[in-house]
Amino acid sequence: MKLQEIADKLELSGLTPVFDKDVTGVYISDMVSDIIANAKAGNLLVTVQVHANALAAANLVDVTAIVLAQGKQPAEDVLRMAAKHEIAIFTTALNRWQVATKLYEIGLR
Repeated sequence: MKLQEIADKLELSGLTPVFDKDVTGVYISDMVSDIIANAKAGNLLVTVQVHANALAAANLVDVTAIVLAQGKQPAEDVLRMAAKHEIAIFTTALNRWQVATKLYEIGLR
């Protein structure tokens, strides 16, 4: 499924440019070490972590995009770094469970 299609269906707010990439799965975690160990390339990462280390972990495993739940907002330097590495960042007022449920409903696992 394309990233923009997911963003539209979940009504996500884009904080960076949206890159035309496929999303192959979902990973939900708030622990940097867990993201590094278990997220897969092409995953959509759902988290509440807004710091540069979470973005670095996402970049390391080549996630497609990050969805920040609970209305979290990263600093401008994190957004610039994400755009540089072509990792789209979205935010939503939904909590992680609600995001997971909506992703499941549109067929993304």
